[in-house]
Formats: sequence, C-alpha cells, structure tokens
Amino acid sequence: MHKVSLSCFKAMISSRFEILLILLRLVLLFPNSTEALGVPQKLVPDICLGNISSSVYQKNVNDLLSSLLSQGNGSGFYSSSRGQSPDKVYAIGLCRGDVEPDVCGKCISDATYILTESCPNGTEATGWYDNCMLRYSKRPLYGVMESNKPSLRMCSPYDIGLENTDDFNRKLTALLGRLKSAAAAGGDLLKYAAGNTTFGSMSQSIFAVLQCTPDLSEMDCSKCLGDTVESLPTTCPAKHGARIDFLSCYLRYEDALFFNSVVAATPPPISPPPPGLGLGEKKQSKNSRTVIIIVVATTVPLLLILSICIYLKLRKTKARFEDCIHEPGAEALQFDFDSIKVATNNFSKSNELGRGGFGVVYKGKLWNQEDIAVKRLSKNSAQGDIEFKNEVVLAAKLQHRNLVKLLGFCLEKNERLLVYEFVSNSSLDNFIFDPKMRHLDWDTRYKIIVGIGRGLLYLHEDSRLRIIHRDLKASNVLLDAEMTPKIADFGMAKLFDFDQTQGQTSRIAGTHGYMAPEYVMRGHFSVKSDVYSFGVLVLEIVSGEKNNSFYHGKHAEDLISYVWRSWREETASSLIDHLTLTTDSRSEAMRCIHIGLLCLQQSVGDRPTMASVMQMLTSNSLTPSLPIPSQPSFLLSGSDISGLDQSHSKAKQMNEVSITEQSPR
Repeated sequence: MHKVSLSCFKAMISSRFEILLILLRLVLLFPNSTEALGVPQKLVPDICLGNISSSVYQKNVNDLLSSLLSQGNGSGFYSSSRGQSPDKVYAIGLCRGDVEPDVCGKCISDATYILTESCPNGTEATGWYDNCMLRYSKRPLYGVMESNKPSLRMCSPYDIGLENTDDFNRKLTALLGRLKSAAAAGGDLLKYAAGNTTFGSMSQSIFAVLQCTPDLSEMDCSKCLGDTVESLPTTCPAKHGARIDFLSCYLRYEDALFFNSVVAATPPPISPPPPGLGLGEKKQSKNSRTVIIIVVATTVPLLLILSICIYLKLRKTKARFEDCIHEPGAEALQFDFDSIKVATNNFSKSNELGRGGFGVVYKGKLWNQEDIAVKRLSKNSAQGDIEFKNEVVLAAKLQHRNLVKLLGFCLEKNERLLVYEFVSNSSLDNFIFDPKMRHLDWDTRYKIIVGIGRGLLYLHEDSRLRIIHRDLKASNVLLDAEMTPKIADFGMAKLFDFDQTQGQTSRIAGTHGYMAPEYVMRGHFSVKSDVYSFGVLVLEIVSGEKNNSFYHGKHAEDLISYVWRSWREETASSLIDHLTLTTDSRSEAMRCIHIGLLCLQQSVGDRPTMASVMQMLTSNSLTPSLPIPSQPSFLLSGSDISGLDQSHSKAKQMNEVSITEQSPR
C-alpha cells in the first residue's frame, strides 16, 4: 500500500514539474505572450500616430471597430470602412491562419477594446497580439502592401550554438523559402503556410508560420515575406525562436510546436554527455549547474503560485460550464452578468423589446456602442438547459447574413441570457400580419422570401454542420434596417451528420401550423420538415394572412387548404389582389405560390430540397416550367383527421408545442 502511494506521489510530482517547465519555457521565450493563459495581452505597445481633431472621425472609428467582426471573410480576415471623406476611416484585422473562428473573433473583439484604450485620439493605430493583428487609418488599407516600418520584432534570448549554427541557418532558410512560396500562392481568402524541419546531429525541430493579409497579390505577398526572411540574420541571428510582424505580413518560428495545423514530431532522446571531461570542463559544468539551481530555486515558487492561480481559475470556469456547455471555445463567448445589466440599464422596462414564451428580450448597448438584443430566459422558462445549450453551441458556429448572429451568453446563478446582434426592424410577423404594415411592396416581400431560403440552404447544405431548425415561423424571422431577413431561435434545432437524412424524436417541439405532419404524427424530422415550414411562410408572405387564423368570408379554415382549393379552381390570383403588381411581378408572385405548394406536398419525397427551391426562386425564366404540385399536407378536424396515423394521438400527449408568437429582438 505504501509503495502504491509513493508511486502515485512521484507521478504527481513529475507531472507538476513538467507543467512548471512548460510554463517556465513560455515565460522565458515570449514573456509578454499570455494569450494562451486566457488573458488578452498586446505583445508590444500599440503604434499610435496622428491626432484626431474631428468628432465625426472619432465616431467613425468607434462605429467601424464595433462592427468589424461582421465584416469577416470566414477565414480570419476582416476589412471595412466607415464614413465619408475627409473623415472616412479604414480598418483591417487578421488572425493567424490556424486559429479557430471563435478564438479569432474574441481576439479581434479584445483588440478593438485594447487599441482604442491605448490610442484614444490617434488617426492611425496598429496593435499586434498573440493570435491577431488590428489596424485602422485615414488612408485605404485594402490591397496595399505597406512598408516594414513600423513593425514588431521579438527574439528568443537563447542562441542555437556555434556547432549547429550553419546547419540551422541552412535548414531554416530552406523551410522559410518553401513556406513563403506556399503562402503567397494562397487564395483570396487565406495566404498562410505552416511547416517544420529538423537540424543538427540531434534532429532538433523548427516549426514556422508565414502569412500575409489575403488582399495582397501573390507578388506583393512574396515580396513582403521575403523582406521578413531577409531581416532575420540581423534581427534574430540563429535564435531558438523569432517573430517579425510587418503591417502586411508575418513570420514566426520556434523550436516547439505553437500552431494547430501541424503535428509535432516525437522529440529525439537526449544524448548522454561525452566521456573524459577535462578539469576546465568539469569546473564550467559545475558553475552551470549552480546557475541552473539558483534560477530554478527562485523561479519555481513563483511559477507554482501562478499555476495554482490558473488552476483555481480554470476549475471555477469548468464548474460553471460543466452542466451546460461542453463545446470547445464556448467559454470565449461568455459575457459578465454585470456588464449585461449595465448594457440594458438593469433590464429596465424602457429597454424591453418584447415578450415571448421563453422570457423577455431587451435592447442593450455595449461599452463599444454596439447595439445588442438580450434574451433573458424566465425562471420557469420552457427552454431548459438542453435548449439553451443547443442555441449557444449551434448558433455560435453559424455565420451567414440571413441568420441572426449570436454574440455570446451569460450564466449567473439562475440567470440564463443569450446576447444577439440587434436587428432594428423587429420580426416578420409584425410586418405581414399587421394591417397597418401591409404597405410592403412585392420586391421587398420577394427579397424576404429569397433571403429566408438562402438561410435555410446554408443550414441544410452549405455550413460546416447540417442543421434542422424545426421551428421556422414568421416570428422567428427578424428584419434588419435594409429589410434583410435573418432566421433566429435555434433552441429547437437538431444537428445532423452530413450522411444522415432523417431523425426521430418522442419530444415534439415547434409551432402549430408550421410543423410537417410526419413530424407531428410520428416524430420524424428531416430537411424536408423545414421545407414544409418554408412553404407555409411563403404563402403567408404572399397573402399577408396567418395560416392558423385565416378567414374566408365568415368561415375559418387554414390558409393551406384555401390556397390548394383556389389553385385547383384557378382562382389563386385572388391571394395577391391586395398587392400593386406589374405584369412581371404578378407572374413572380404566382410562381411563389406554386413553389409554396410544392414545399407542402403530403409525400416527403415529393417536396423539393432547399437547393431546388432556390433554383426555382431565382430562375430568370418566369415561364410555367415547374412541376405540378400534389395535394398538400394539412391537418383539419373531424373526418379529415381520421385517416392519420394512430400514433399521432400518442405523440400529441408528448408534444411541447409553442403557441406563442415572440416579439422582436
């Protein structure tokens, strides 16, 4: 028993000592780089030039930086401008090519805060950080290769050693030459290359990254990187690590793996010292050991304290997320509860945007003047931890102009908050169902239909994930200032593997009138379930009528059955009589009704995919070349329901169906 305990104790001490060595090495190599520890830090003082004399320019800087995250190319590069000359401001941001999107977004977000704090009045500023770079200026930046001044230059304090210098220089030059060509040849989204090689008799490793802003041409990128490589011999001659950042490109190498895209080789075994050391060598060795002992004796206690602090911090964070969020990078999206209270004026009623089945939505303003919408879930909300986790994990990974962007979340005791981009024109149902708002012209309605379709196509086929929304309805489509539709609320969404075509659940969730019958009756859902919901939305947008409360004369019936009957009787044009239409737009509106009916067909296999729907919607031809729709699936009362699957009655008992219409966010 004593031997087992002693063995465990030795293993624990060995593990702790290895951690301390790693921390010591990180501190010694790049003492200012603490981004890996969760503390956003600039590597050198930010470059700040000029002096702002115009309040308009200052506002343009603040507005531009606060909105820069929405101007990314999807590969870690951000570029935008704001205002009119002479107060126009330009900005670009660049993340290291191997950095995950959520880490990249947090780095750029933190950089905007740090840069404006350190350069409150500069007309031009540049900040370099561990995972990203951020710049703004009065002059255009996109596509312009900048000079190598100002620049960031950092070197390891340790030399390679005379016996290995020649081989090191030869191998490093060859590696950087290969990476320079590969990075410069990259596409318009990413000009980045990483790789490794070995040098010396012990096959020591060198890991390197070269990157340009992707707006540069291949020639300019090659020249910029060539300048960084040429500056190495004078800046950092034969060092164990170096980093050189110019305004348009970047070089970094180390003798340990520091990026995610290359797997490090197994370290070579350490060779024993050669036999027969002379007296002088023994004395020198003894002195070296004395220095090492002194360094370790003074540094280890400090690092031990640092390790304990980091451990306690991580343990607290882990405990907070353990029962809800288990997705890598999710912690980077967390907002502090107090900052949300300040942003929403302590959740004041004057900031309230609306109420729904899951709680209240408030408008807020962050410290950087960015408008946000905060969804505060009620204590007895039907949206539990499962739905909350769904919405955070799924929505955070989705980037599309027709999806509402999730900025983050907050968990504080019993509080659960979701923080979204603010969408100024509220939800679609307020426009198409409110008699006072029926002035929407056909072009705007058609733009909304196409935008929703593009958002669904992205969810089903074009994103990294395949997602079934399961609760697509008019109140879950928000409209921005340009009336661009954005699909919201992913609490009910389901994640599919790309080769998966159908799922089944005993927990039916959604909204009556939008759910496909196979889902209501048997719990079967697929991309065709969302297609059905889209079909309902199309008919509602065209007609301006709700599916569940449609009245024809004095008789109530669902919109789908009325449209189908009108289609068969060739009187469907009555649905669009309230719109002012040209001949072409009338044909376009009738085509949308036709497409809506195709989406609502009773057989799941007969319904088109969203890819086919988008092709039909955006086809230049308005000739009637669409398939003839079969009878749609619609659930009525009385005799019409008797033919449905008997499992419907069982599923109905388990339904958690939303009948509330949420207000704008």
